[in-house]
Amino acid sequence: MEQTSRSLLDLARDGNGAAWEHLVSIYQPLIAGWLRRHHVPAQDAADVAQEVMAIMIREMPDFEHSGRTGAFRRWLRNVTANRVRQFWRDGRVRPQATGDSDFRMMLAELEDPNSELTQRWNAQHDVHVLRQITAMIEQEFTEKSMQVFRRHVVQQVPAGDVADEFGLSVAGVYQVKSRVLRRLRQEAEGLLESDDRVPVI
Repeated sequence: MEQTSRSLLDLARDGNGAAWEHLVSIYQPLIAGWLRRHHVPAQDAADVAQEVMAIMIREMPDFEHSGRTGAFRRWLRNVTANRVRQFWRDGRVRPQATGDSDFRMMLAELEDPNSELTQRWNAQHDVHVLRQITAMIEQEFTEKSMQVFRRHVVQQVPAGDVADEFGLSVAGVYQVKSRVLRRLRQEAEGLLESDDRVPVI
C-alpha cells in the first residue's frame, strides 16, 4: 500500500531520528567507498566519512536548499572535499598509489563543479542513493509491484512484455511504474532532483 511521507531531507532537518539514521546509512558507505576508490586507505576513508556525517548532522538544520538541481549533492561533495583536505594537511590521510601532487589535483577537481571527477561523483551519488531509497520503500508495495517495476524500469523490458509476464495490462504496468516512481521521488526530494526521465537504478 502506497504511503504518503515527507522527504528524508525534510524530516532530518526537523530532527527526526529515524530519518537521520536512514541518511547516515545511505551516505556514510557512499563516501567511504568513493574515497577508497580514489586511493584513500580504508581506515582513513572510514574516519573521513564518519566526520562528514558528524558535520552533516550538525549543520543540516541550517542547510537551505537553493532550489537548484543537485544543491544537497553539491553541498555534501564540498564538505567531503574540505574534510579530506584537512585530514591530509593534518597528516591523517596518506593516499596510496599516488603522490601528494596527484592527491592535491584530485581534491581540486572534486571542488570544481565542472570537472570530469565531479561529474563522476554526481553520477555515482545518484545511482547509489536511488538504489538505497528503492530498497527502503519496497515494503510499501507488493512484491509483484516491485518485480514489475524492476523489470520495466531497471531492466528496461518493454511494458508489453512485462504485462504478458505478470498477467497485467500495459496500462497496469505503467500504473505500477508511476506509483513507485512517485514514491521514490517524494522520499528523495532534495537529495535527488528528479525530472521526467526514468531513473537508472
